[in-house]
Amino acid sequence: MKTSELPAVGAPDLRRWLAAPLGVGLHGADLDADAGRLRRHLDAGELLRAALPARVARDGVQQRQAQEIDQSARLWRRQFMQCHAAEIYARLTDDGRARPRLAQLAADAAATFPGLVPDETNMCRERAAPQAAKEGREIDQGIFFSALLAEPSCGIHLMESMLRPTARALQLLAHFRTDGSVTLATLRLERRGGIAHLTVCNGAHLNAEDDQLIDDMETAVDLALLDPAVRVCVLRGGPVGHPKYAGRRVFSAGINLKQLHLGQISYVDFLLRRELGYIHKMYRGLLVDDEGGAAPRVLDKPWLAAVDSFAIGGGAQLLLVCDRVLAASDSFFSLPAAQEGIVPGVASLRLTRAVGARLARQIILGGRAVRATDVEAPLLFDAVVEPDALDAAVDIHAAQLDSAAVGVNRRMLNLAEEPMDLFRLYLAEFALQQALRLYSEDVLAKVAHAGVRPNVTGKHDEIV
Repeated sequence: MKTSELPAVGAPDLRRWLAAPLGVGLHGADLDADAGRLRRHLDAGELLRAALPARVARDGVQQRQAQEIDQSARLWRRQFMQCHAAEIYARLTDDGRARPRLAQLAADAAATFPGLVPDETNMCRERAAPQAAKEGREIDQGIFFSALLAEPSCGIHLMESMLRPTARALQLLAHFRTDGSVTLATLRLERRGGIAHLTVCNGAHLNAEDDQLIDDMETAVDLALLDPAVRVCVLRGGPVGHPKYAGRRVFSAGINLKQLHLGQISYVDFLLRRELGYIHKMYRGLLVDDEGGAAPRVLDKPWLAAVDSFAIGGGAQLLLVCDRVLAASDSFFSLPAAQEGIVPGVASLRLTRAVGARLARQIILGGRAVRATDVEAPLLFDAVVEPDALDAAVDIHAAQLDSAAVGVNRRMLNLAEEPMDLFRLYLAEFALQQALRLYSEDVLAKVAHAGVRPNVTGKHDEIV
């Protein structure tokens, strides 16, 4: 709808606000002056938005009005970030001396530059609503993080900050080193000899990922990497309770679609954190301060994944950062993100180098599943064994990775395959596109059928 066609009530004010020329990023403007202009413009936009009903109660005209307000406000935010990303990040990190993680950085930005990203009040409202009823304020977080990652110095600093151990892991480290095990809400970590076994135990949801599992996974990955007694790490799914797979192990069903429908999948604490947090740590290692004050040390160890039943979505993405992947002969690999309407994490960057461009497109764009018995399976799985032989295979292959030379060589391979700056550039685009997809009309329509995914036969199975 054109602004001239808006309904009479409030139309003049809305037309004037939409017609305001971009007032940030002008020649010679400094950060604080632009921040003031941005806040005044966005405050006026919020007053216009407040005159509209909640999203679920809007008619078509009112929803188009809300969309026009959002589009204009986001244009201002993007222009502000494009002009001032480095200055903004310097202020939020005390010129790089502080290392806030994603959630803290977003909270600090909301307090320091009001209107740039949603504040806690607005985020509380969003978290209380199902996905289809949200206003999409996480898109503004996507604009913010995309701009920071696109700026080289800010992006590298942020990525390195996210490679540091979490406070939760540091609190649990002494216990894990003494007891050799720790049980969290959705997983169990156990050290046997020099092997750390990380078992996902979210069995009520086929080991699908949600915000809690992301937090638990990063904690467990940190512990495994921090413990000097651990030399090799093994990732596996535990038994589940779903009637179709009752009592069987399942590697992962990917994102929990029911939680997505309920609005409980966070953009910052799930979609961004998993990529910059635990998955990146598995691939790149952990950064820890050297006691002598020199450059941070990297703690990285080889990872072995053992796939029972299936690795779907986010579970399939994990295999692409592991050094060795074993699979039961009745298991399969699938990335149905395009069918769900979202981006499959960093798989779009990593899958092509694993399987080649043609097969990668068939998997990501066409939803093709690769079974452990398919001719293409060796591109994804290092070894395929009968399901009852997988335990023994894990022990054999973990022992083969238990070598001092493996660590440095995997690091060099990963550096050659995926330089830090390549990852940064990918994440800069991903941060924005995933936020937009999360609130796109097709995704909102699909999450109404939460928990249902197309299976490899083209039919549908409820899996989470």
